[in-house]
Amino acid sequence: MDENEVFPVDNEDDDVVVTLNLDDGTEVTCEILTIFDLNDQDYIVLLPLDENGEENPDGEVYIYRYFEDETGAPSLDNIQSDEEYAAVSARFDELFGDELDAE
Repeated sequence: MDENEVFPVDNEDDDVVVTLNLDDGTEVTCEILTIFDLNDQDYIVLLPLDENGEENPDGEVYIYRYFEDETGAPSLDNIQSDEEYAAVSARFDELFGDELDAE
Protein backbone atom coordinates (compact mmCIF):
# COMPACT_ATOMS: atom_id res chain seq x y z
CA MET A 1 0.00 0.00 0.00
CA ASP A 2 1.27 3.46 -0.86
CA GLU A 3 2.01 5.74 2.13
CA ASN A 4 -0.15 8.46 0.56
CA GLU A 5 -3.13 6.17 0.05
CA VAL A 6 -6.19 7.33 1.97
CA PHE A 7 -9.50 5.59 2.41
CA PRO A 8 -12.03 8.33 3.03
CA VAL A 9 -15.25 7.00 4.40
CA ASP A 10 -17.57 9.59 2.95
CA ASN A 11 -20.83 8.00 1.93
CA GLU A 12 -23.18 10.82 1.07
CA ASP A 13 -26.28 8.87 2.05
CA ASP A 14 -25.15 7.20 5.26
CA ASP A 15 -22.25 7.90 7.55
CA VAL A 16 -20.47 4.83 8.81
CA VAL A 17 -20.92 4.70 12.58
CA VAL A 18 -19.33 2.40 15.15
CA THR A 19 -19.70 2.01 18.91
CA LEU A 20 -16.55 1.97 21.03
CA ASN A 21 -16.44 0.28 24.41
CA LEU A 22 -14.02 2.35 26.49
CA ASP A 23 -11.82 1.06 29.31
CA ASP A 24 -14.11 2.64 31.92
CA GLY A 25 -17.09 0.65 30.63
CA THR A 26 -18.80 3.51 28.80
CA GLU A 27 -19.85 3.32 25.17
CA VAL A 28 -19.23 6.09 22.65
CA THR A 29 -20.83 6.23 19.22
CA CYS A 30 -18.40 7.52 16.59
CA GLU A 31 -18.48 8.32 12.90
CA ILE A 32 -15.56 6.88 10.92
CA LEU A 33 -13.85 9.82 9.23
CA THR A 34 -11.09 7.94 7.43
CA ILE A 35 -8.57 5.13 7.46
CA PHE A 36 -5.06 5.98 6.27
CA ASP A 37 -1.63 4.40 6.10
CA LEU A 38 1.58 5.70 7.65
CA ASN A 39 4.81 3.69 7.67
CA ASP A 40 3.04 0.43 6.74
CA GLN A 41 0.53 0.77 9.60
CA ASP A 42 -3.15 1.63 9.09
CA TYR A 43 -4.81 4.17 11.37
CA ILE A 44 -8.49 4.98 11.81
CA VAL A 45 -9.89 8.39 12.76
CA LEU A 46 -13.18 8.43 14.66
CA LEU A 47 -15.38 11.43 15.43
CA PRO A 48 -17.31 10.97 18.69
CA LEU A 49 -20.99 11.86 18.38
CA ASP A 50 -23.24 13.29 21.08
CA GLU A 51 -26.39 11.59 22.36
CA ASN A 52 -28.34 13.02 19.39
CA GLY A 53 -25.92 11.62 16.83
CA GLU A 54 -24.44 15.05 16.13
CA GLU A 55 -20.72 15.88 15.90
CA ASN A 56 -19.15 16.87 19.20
CA PRO A 57 -18.81 20.65 19.44
CA ASP A 58 -15.08 20.50 20.27
CA GLY A 59 -14.17 18.74 17.03
CA GLU A 60 -12.35 16.12 19.08
CA VAL A 61 -11.33 12.95 17.22
CA TYR A 62 -10.01 9.57 18.34
CA ILE A 63 -7.13 8.01 16.44
CA TYR A 64 -6.26 4.31 16.75
CA ARG A 65 -4.12 1.73 15.03
CA TYR A 66 -6.39 -0.25 12.72
CA PHE A 67 -6.07 -3.92 11.79
CA GLU A 68 -8.17 -6.54 10.06
CA ASP A 69 -7.72 -10.19 10.99
CA GLU A 70 -7.61 -13.03 8.46
CA THR A 71 -11.43 -13.07 8.33
CA GLY A 72 -11.58 -9.31 7.65
CA ALA A 73 -12.92 -8.45 11.11
CA PRO A 74 -11.75 -4.97 12.18
CA SER A 75 -9.69 -4.44 15.31
CA LEU A 76 -8.38 -1.31 17.02
CA ASP A 77 -5.29 -0.84 19.15
CA ASN A 78 -4.08 2.14 21.14
CA ILE A 79 -1.11 4.12 19.87
CA GLN A 80 1.62 3.33 22.38
CA SER A 81 4.14 6.16 22.10
CA ASP A 82 3.99 9.94 22.06
CA GLU A 83 6.27 9.95 19.02
CA GLU A 84 3.95 7.67 17.04
CA TYR A 85 0.91 9.73 18.06
CA ALA A 86 2.65 12.98 17.03
CA ALA A 87 3.54 11.53 13.60
CA VAL A 88 0.02 10.18 13.04
CA SER A 89 -1.61 13.43 14.16
CA ALA A 90 0.63 15.44 11.86
CA ARG A 91 -0.24 13.15 8.93
CA PHE A 92 -3.97 13.46 9.68
CA ASP A 93 -3.62 17.26 9.78
CA GLU A 94 -1.77 17.17 6.42
CA LEU A 95 -4.51 15.09 4.84
CA PHE A 96 -7.57 16.77 6.36
CA GLY A 97 -6.52 20.07 7.93
CA ASP A 98 -8.05 22.16 5.15
CA GLU A 99 -11.34 20.23 5.26
CA LEU A 100 -11.61 20.58 9.02
CA ASP A 101 -10.82 24.31 8.92
CA ALA A 102 -13.59 24.85 6.36
CA GLU A 103 -16.28 23.41 8.63
